[in-house]
Parts: sequence; C-alpha cells; structure tokens
Amino acid sequence: MDSTIHGFNKDFLWGGATAANQIEGAYNEDDKGMSTADFVKYIPKNERGKHNLSMDVTADYIKQVIAGETNDRFPKRDGIDFYHRYKEDIALFAELGFKVFRLSINWTRIFPNGDDKEPNEAGLQFYDNVFDELKKYGIEPLVTLSHYETPIALTNRFNGWYDRQMIDCFTNYAETVFKRYKDKVKYWLTFNEINVIVHSPYTGGGILTEKVSHKTKEEIAYQAVHHQFVASALVTKIAKEMMPEAKVGCMLARMQTYPHTNNPEDILEAQQQNDLNLFFTDVQAKGEYPKYMNRYFEENNIQIEKEIGDEEILKQYPVDFISFSYYMTMTISTENLKNEVSGNMVKGGVKNEYLETSDWGWQIDPIGLRVTLRDFYNRYNKPLFLVENGLGAYDKVEEDGSIKDEYRIDYLKKHIIQMKEAVKDGVDLMGYTAWGPIDLISMSTSEMSKRYGFIYVDQDDEGNGTLNRYKKDSFAWYKNVIATNGEEL
Repeated sequence: MDSTIHGFNKDFLWGGATAANQIEGAYNEDDKGMSTADFVKYIPKNERGKHNLSMDVTADYIKQVIAGETNDRFPKRDGIDFYHRYKEDIALFAELGFKVFRLSINWTRIFPNGDDKEPNEAGLQFYDNVFDELKKYGIEPLVTLSHYETPIALTNRFNGWYDRQMIDCFTNYAETVFKRYKDKVKYWLTFNEINVIVHSPYTGGGILTEKVSHKTKEEIAYQAVHHQFVASALVTKIAKEMMPEAKVGCMLARMQTYPHTNNPEDILEAQQQNDLNLFFTDVQAKGEYPKYMNRYFEENNIQIEKEIGDEEILKQYPVDFISFSYYMTMTISTENLKNEVSGNMVKGGVKNEYLETSDWGWQIDPIGLRVTLRDFYNRYNKPLFLVENGLGAYDKVEEDGSIKDEYRIDYLKKHIIQMKEAVKDGVDLMGYTAWGPIDLISMSTSEMSKRYGFIYVDQDDEGNGTLNRYKKDSFAWYKNVIATNGEEL
C-alpha cells in the first residue's frame, strides 16, 4: 500500500519562501543594477485602497525617482538586510528543520542592465555563498528565476516583456546561472505568479502600458505573457540539457473562484474565471493554448503575435511540476458584474459569508486549498508544490519579548490539515513552503507591518529598528510540524 495514504511522503519538502526584492536589500552594492521592484513605493495604511494590488508605475514617475524629484520611500531597496545576514537567517531556517528554502535570484545582481556582455562576478558569488550555506545544513534551494525583478534598464529599453527581445535576454541569464549553479540547485521555477502580469503589467513584466496606448492593458499583458511562455519553455529545454536531474516548474497565483449563488449564470461565470486563471498553467503544463481562450481573445479583441516555431517549443518543453501560491478564494456574482461592482480583487466579486477575513481583507478558506489541490491534480496529473501560503497580520511584541501569534498557527494548521486530506485523496504533493518564514517587505504596499514570519524582524514601516531577529510562538510550532512530518499540528 502507498504510504502517502496516511499522510505526507517521508521525503516531503517542508520549508519557507521568499523573494530577493523583499529580503535582500543592498540594492546598490557590489554593482547590482536597479530592478522594477526598486521603484515600488511604500503606501501608508491611511492611503491604501481596499485592494491596492496594481503596483503599476509610469515612465514619468521612474524619471522623477531617478532624478531625485520625489520624497517617496522604497523599502524593497533595503529589505531586511538578508544580503549581509544570510548566515544568521539560514541558521534559523536550519533550526526550524527546513528541507527546502525558496528564494529568487535577482536578475540585476547577475546582469545589472539585464543584457550585459559579461555577468557580474560579485552577484554570482553572493548566491554561491547562499547555496553553500544552505548545503551546510542539508537544505535544498528552490530557485525562482524571475520574481517581480525585471531589470529597469530593460523596461526603459524594450518596455519589458512586451518586446520579444526579452526572450534572448532571459534565456542568456538563465543559462548563465544554470552553468554556475548546476551542481548546487535541483529545483527551479521560471516566472513567479505568471498570471499577475494581467493585473499588473509592470509588476509581472516590467511594462509601461502608456507606451502602447493603441492597445488595451489586457492585450498588452497577453502578448507579453506569450513571450514569457516561450522563454519558460526554452529555459526548460536548456535546464534539461545542462542538468538532466533538475526539475523545472511553473508558478501560478491560484485564485479559486466560487459562484455566489446556484444561479446557473453565477456557476458559468465562476467556471470561466477559473479557466482564465488556469490558462497559464494549461499552457505551461500541457504545452499548448487551450481552445476556450480562442473565444475569449476574439470577444475581447486580443491579437497575439506568434512566430513560427513557438507552438512547437511550447509543446516540446512543458514543465515537470506545477507550483502555486494560495492565500484565499474568490466568490463571483453576475449581478454585481452587470453593475460593474468590484470587490474581493475581481470585478463582480462579493464577500463569502461563510469565511473569516484577515486584517488585510483576504478571505481565509482552508477547505478551498483542498479543492484547489484536487482540481489541479485532476486537470494535469503532475506533481504539485505549494510554494506560498501564509497569514499577513499585525504582530505585537510583549513586554517579555515574546510574540504570541496563535492566529498564525491556527491559519497554517487548518491549511496543512487540508493539504493532508488532499494527499489522502491521491494528490501528488511534493512540498510546502510557507510564505515569509521571516518577516519581509510586503509585495503590494511595501509595508513591514504586514508580517508573515515565524521569525520577527525588528523594523517598522518607516524603516526604523535594529533588524534583530526574534522567534515568535509559531517558530516552535512549525519546527515540531516539520519534525513530525505534519503528524503533530
């Protein structure tokens, strides 16, 4: 009998996930270039919109920042100083018992302008040092090649991924790091949350949409993502040739959508929203554009320019596994859609009365994770890897220095229980990396107060603090979860 029927495989990969632009800092050290993330400003709570997730900036704004004409703060430039404290942080991850640590390589540490003739040795050496430190503790790196870190020079020169020339720049970058780290890294992801480009072309693709004013934002995004699909397939090809044992995955921000009522219109709309979300993994896992998108593109006047050979490349080099982030589910109402009411991050979205809501308005749905895992596995029959899941919350340091984050333990416990149930259902789940095992800078608003970690970092939204690291109550809890392979929750 398969041992997974009772729980997780003995080689299940427990760990945590981060992004270079949210933890490293040292944005102008050792010849690093600027990335798109270095221009995403801090948005204080009183200025934050209900769902401020676009993060798009303009060409004029970039010029203003470079010229020093704004007083805005850019916390991602400083992160939490992982660049200088990686040994301390990795030691804490090892104490937690991590089997895997997900991190991204910041493209501009390797090629400051994205397309330089020679790579930057100081940047290559930094990641060598990080991988060596992980190896010391027996922690596998899971490396994302592009995690919202498009070189700003390529944004200015090509308008990012809207231009097909980005494919050559990216494959050259990938080949460079594969050559350097082929003996140190087994697990690779190409693009983080590849679907986010539709919501924010700047974040997902380094694109300034006003430069393509004759096209809709959606058409721009789908053209750019076609270039990313081709680049991902080519990078998978290169990885297979250079590192036959390597595993290459895609990564999706999964947004499971429910119908608001039993009205067949709501049910059909939810199905269509799920298809629009899963379109990205359909292409990367199945190697071809799904037929349901033909109608969508036609009805929305979306024309995608492809070159001869693109479809063959996609078909020949699908990914080995599917990774995804899961934080919440959506509920959609066609009634709201007709009235153009927006909510819950999508037009037509409504609050799900059966679910709790986090401090940031995200609806908490552990059972939805099981639904998501089952749907993924039934659709693709490929190994799955949950590489982002966690609770962003306000944490309070008590007078004795403790941080009692039982709400985080409760959130993670409920999600891990549903992961285990999905494994019992027959889902092939490779591992779980909790998002932000150490407090980091928030993606959308560049806040520090939206904390996810098992490890508290002494820094506030204004960048003040010692940067000292402290263990929260969830640290001991997650350490025991890993030690018991998810049996003791």
